[in-house]
Amino acid sequence: METSIQIAADTPEARRYNRVRRWLGVGEFLLGLVLLVILLTTGWNGWLRDLAYRGAFQIYALAVFLYVLLLLFAAKVLSFGLDFYGFRLEHRYRLSNQKLRSWIGDEIKGFFLSVLLAGLLAELVYFIIRQFPEHWWVLAWVGFLAVAVLIAQLAPVVLFPIFYKFEPLANEDLKLRLIRLGERAGARVRGVYKWNLSEKSRKANAALTGLGATRRIILADTLLANYTNDEVEAILAHELGHHVHKHIAKGIAVEAGVTLVGFWAANWALHLAMDRWHLFETLSDFSNLPLLVVIFVVLSFVLMPAVNAFSRHNERQADRYAFENIASIAPFISSMNKLADQNLAERAPSRWVEWWFHSHPAIARRIAAAELWAKANGENQVQGFSPA
Repeated sequence: METSIQIAADTPEARRYNRVRRWLGVGEFLLGLVLLVILLTTGWNGWLRDLAYRGAFQIYALAVFLYVLLLLFAAKVLSFGLDFYGFRLEHRYRLSNQKLRSWIGDEIKGFFLSVLLAGLLAELVYFIIRQFPEHWWVLAWVGFLAVAVLIAQLAPVVLFPIFYKFEPLANEDLKLRLIRLGERAGARVRGVYKWNLSEKSRKANAALTGLGATRRIILADTLLANYTNDEVEAILAHELGHHVHKHIAKGIAVEAGVTLVGFWAANWALHLAMDRWHLFETLSDFSNLPLLVVIFVVLSFVLMPAVNAFSRHNERQADRYAFENIASIAPFISSMNKLADQNLAERAPSRWVEWWFHSHPAIARRIAAAELWAKANGENQVQGFSPA
C-alpha cells in the first residue's frame, strides 16, 4: 500500500537544534521574569515612573507610554545577547539565509511595533483604571479581547507586510485547487498569496490567516519550490480543518477564559500590594505595570501544558479533516516528512517535552495516525471527497 511510508528517526543534529531552542526559550522567559521581579523588589519601577513623568512634562497619558518604552528598552538590552545567539543558531544549522543587516532591521522594526502595541494596550488599561477603578479588570478584559480580534483581522494586511513581502500566487491551477478546497470547507478565502520567506529563512510554512475580509491563504515560496501540488493541498486541508471545527472561535474562548482569570488575579495582587504591602498609593500608579505583567507571565507558564494539550487536540481534529478531504493520504505523510527535514523538527520528542512545550502532536504520531486512517478506509476511499 502506498501509505506504508517509513518514518525516519530524528538525527542527532535535529535533537541538538531543538534542545538548544528550548533552552533558549526558557532563558528568555527567565530573564524577562527576573527583570520584572528586580524592578518590583528594588523600587526601580518607581524610579522609572518618575523618569517617565519628567520626560512627559507630567502628562499622565504620555508618561504611561514613555514608561512602557523604558521597560521594553531595558528588556531588549538585556535579551539582545540571547536574540543574537538565536540568529546565529539558525545560521549554524543552515536554516536561515538572512543577512545581519536585515536581521538588525527586523529587530528594530519589531521593537518599535512592540512599543506601539504594548503602549496602546497600557494606555487602554490605565484609562479604564482611572475611570472605573472598582470594575476595571472586567472592562480591561473586554477591551483586550476586542484588541486581540482587531489585531488578528489586521495582521495579514498591516503587520505581516512590515517584515515580509507578499504577492498573489501566480500558479493558477494550484490557486484554483486551494480555493475549491476552501469552498468545500465553507471558508470564504479572499485570496491566495505567495509569501517570500526565502529572503530570510530556508524553512517552509503555510497558513490560513486573517478574519472576514482579510481571510487569505499564504504559502511560503520555500514550500512552493519543494512540494508538489498534492502536498500543498494536504497541508492546506489541515489548515482548513481548523476552520471547519471552529478552532479559532474555541481558541479565542479559551484565551478569553485565561485572560479573565489573569485580570482577576491582577486586581487581587494590586490590591494586596497597595493595601497590605503599601508598594503603590493608587491603582492608577503605572509603576505597578511590572506586577501586572508578572501575573500574566506566571499564569501563562503554569497553564502552558493545559493550553498545549487543548491545541494538540485541535491539531488532531484538523489532521482528521485533512485525511477525509484529500484524494490520497500519501501526500500528507510525505509533506510531514519534508517539513520535518526542511525545518529540522523533531519527529519523536520525549513525552514530557511534547506534553509541556509542543502545541502540535509529534510528527511521528501524526504520520502514524494518517497510516492507520488509510488502512481503515482504503486508499482513495475518502469520506466526503469528490474530485473537482
